[in-house]
Amino acid sequence: MTFANSTLEKTVQLPLISVEGLKTGDPRKFMDAADAIGDAARRFGFFRICDHGIDRQTVNEVYRVAEQFFGLQEEFKNQYYIGKSTNHRGYVPFTEKGDYPDEVHRSYEAFDMGLDLPHDDPDYLAGNRVLGPNVWPMLTGFRETVSQYYSEISALGRLVTTALEAHLRLPAGSMTDQMSKPISQLRLLHYVRQAATVERKSVNMGAHTDYECLTLLHTRNQGLQVMTQDDQWIDVPVDPDALVVNIGDMMEAWSNGIFRSTPHRVLNLRPERYSLPYFVATNHNTLIKPFAQLLEVGQKSKYEPFYAGAHLERMLVRDFPYLRDRVEKSAVANAGNDTAVLNPFEGRLKQGTN
Repeated sequence: MTFANSTLEKTVQLPLISVEGLKTGDPRKFMDAADAIGDAARRFGFFRICDHGIDRQTVNEVYRVAEQFFGLQEEFKNQYYIGKSTNHRGYVPFTEKGDYPDEVHRSYEAFDMGLDLPHDDPDYLAGNRVLGPNVWPMLTGFRETVSQYYSEISALGRLVTTALEAHLRLPAGSMTDQMSKPISQLRLLHYVRQAATVERKSVNMGAHTDYECLTLLHTRNQGLQVMTQDDQWIDVPVDPDALVVNIGDMMEAWSNGIFRSTPHRVLNLRPERYSLPYFVATNHNTLIKPFAQLLEVGQKSKYEPFYAGAHLERMLVRDFPYLRDRVEKSAVANAGNDTAVLNPFEGRLKQGTN
């Protein structure tokens, strides 16, 4: 599957927004930055932020330990295989392919983690599939480096969420109060272009939306493309000091479609590509439905309510065969869970394919 460049890819530029104003304590500067972020979220569903406060050296250290881990033998990496965990944490090998609606040959490995909870956490002990302790490889500096980054990127994600609250003129905490024990995830991603893949514009990660509220992404390599509102693909610029932010499914529903969960994909532009996506989510039991303040008098919600944890888990079952196997083998889970692979927020993908 290949895709030609379009004039649009060269002319449309995603906004680059300084978030310094969110941190000064000046209400006017805060609202200026919040409205710039909100406007970009409305128009694109994707934008870039700078002046975010995460030091480039911190980011570089995460890439260093990621490269070190992914460069090790499969025997070592598979000690931390995500299928061995009880709460979806650890190494995702190339062979862990999801049940996606596209025919793209996806070739990447990953390491997944989330809020690092203690082993006696009640939700973890109750069998929650996406809450609990992380899996940490026995690799010098890995845990310390990645934990520091997780702490900083999660705080930034909360700050950007606060800005969107303000832009929508919602009461403070309307969203962030639902993020006290979030099911947010951080992925270390390593894409590899197979030797047999000659076409540089082929797709490695097919078009999809993200399932959570926001994604904050750092990448050092070109290849990410985003679909515009008129269903055209544009390239996302690479800037080592900027983070790419996109709206996810939960935020689209929360905002009653004011913000859009935007399809995106990754092209095979080089033999290897690394990226660091952090997915900002709510608490597991948060009921996602449009805020009443965003509905005009007499207007009905565009979205049926759904629980954040249920939506994320349903999509993870699609994405991870090991989870699908568990669900299919469990009579209780099979009777109580919808394992259909379709994501209603990805409906626009049927239109924008070129």
